Amino acid sequence: MKKEQRMATDILACVGGEKNIRRIAHCMTRLRLSLKDDSKTDLQALKKVDGVMGVVEDETLQIVIGPGTVNKVATEMSQLTGLGIGEESNAEEDDLTFEEKAALDKEKIKAKNRTPFKNFLRKLGNIFIPLIPGLVASGVINGAANFAVNAGVDQEQTWMQILLLFGGVIFASLGILVGWNTAKEFGGTPVLGAIAGMILFSPQLETITIFGEELTPGRGGLFGVIFAAWLMTFIEKHVRKVMWNAVDIIFTPLITVLVVGFISLFAIMPVAGLLSDGITKGLIALIDTGGVIAGAVLAGFFLPLVTVGLHHGLTPIHLELINSFNETALLTILAMGGAGQVGAAIAIYIKTKNTHLKNIIKGAAPVGFLGIGEPLMYGVTLPLGRPFLTACLGASVGGAFQAVMNTAAAGIGVSGLSLIPLITNGQYISYFIGLVISYVFGFLFTYAFGFKDSMADGI
Repeated sequence: MKKEQRMATDILACVGGEKNIRRIAHCMTRLRLSLKDDSKTDLQALKKVDGVMGVVEDETLQIVIGPGTVNKVATEMSQLTGLGIGEESNAEEDDLTFEEKAALDKEKIKAKNRTPFKNFLRKLGNIFIPLIPGLVASGVINGAANFAVNAGVDQEQTWMQILLLFGGVIFASLGILVGWNTAKEFGGTPVLGAIAGMILFSPQLETITIFGEELTPGRGGLFGVIFAAWLMTFIEKHVRKVMWNAVDIIFTPLITVLVVGFISLFAIMPVAGLLSDGITKGLIALIDTGGVIAGAVLAGFFLPLVTVGLHHGLTPIHLELINSFNETALLTILAMGGAGQVGAAIAIYIKTKNTHLKNIIKGAAPVGFLGIGEPLMYGVTLPLGRPFLTACLGASVGGAFQAVMNTAAAGIGVSGLSLIPLITNGQYISYFIGLVISYVFGFLFTYAFGFKDSMADGI
């Protein structure tokens, strides 16, 4: 049996079997399972499954497996359960057992108790997580192409123009993709959400004047698209409730697009524009004026966000910074979080005599250098406790350096060493030095007072 097949089988056994799975999904490092009955999960056994680096209990059960492997395990689990990735189980509530109904009621109560802010960030994450593979691929291509241009390669050459096309196409169509995912996330018709993105980013807006001002394509950015697409869903649902079935397919989308289209131009664009300007200019001002302190605080508190999966809520902010300034200074600061983890893990590897812990670090460290810190975090620093804090301290030092040097990135989706090609204004060396600083201080803090071998007894 292949490793991925065995992992899928073992994970299924720990979460109550295939009949307990409601939905299977995954991101770059985590297998995300929606369960019918959470009480059937054996968390301790799940954490001990060979290849599982950590488990996060959230709206979905998040199992940290690592890049590459998670895709294969999700595929194997899809085959074992008969559920497509992202597909909901079609079991009706009437078909559930008493225990399953009780678990469902418990889940509904948990949902009611979630704070609006956490729900908002999770919704944002669900909108942007499916886009991450495309953002990574296009971002790396775009970064490499621009790196070549900065090195003196003629960008008029055909192969360079093709690379720049591949690298920039997703960003040109991002409003459409975000609109689609937003409508899908809120239970609407995805294509109507996509139309919201098309309206707000259409070049034809330059030919329209409202209140004496010429409209600007993309004004309000992705914040505007998200709200417009949500409004599409809201209006669509309410129109459908009163529309005759015979003409629903014609008039429901027609009324929805007309109503939301006009609202988008006259209200959403101006308001979202002010919001976008406030967030992006405010962040830049914070980094510029706050300097060392701002960089240290932002980098130091990033890892706790990652632990609960709320870091994906920052994605629209990065993208809006890129839309407004062609770069995001926030990403290079936050990227130091993963670097601090790497330094802490190396210190633990040197100090510990625990063979199992050493093997986890050997497997997770390479992707940690490439900016994927979750395997190290869930497999090493977070379970140990104190090394997680010293990793955050190491990240703070690197973040302070990045803020002072004003480094920024032209794309998102990657971090660590992988982010180097995306660094703007030729500050590749400055960014790399910041990484090294985080490695070194994460190591020093952890080696000096963050770890002793007795902490590894339960790992």
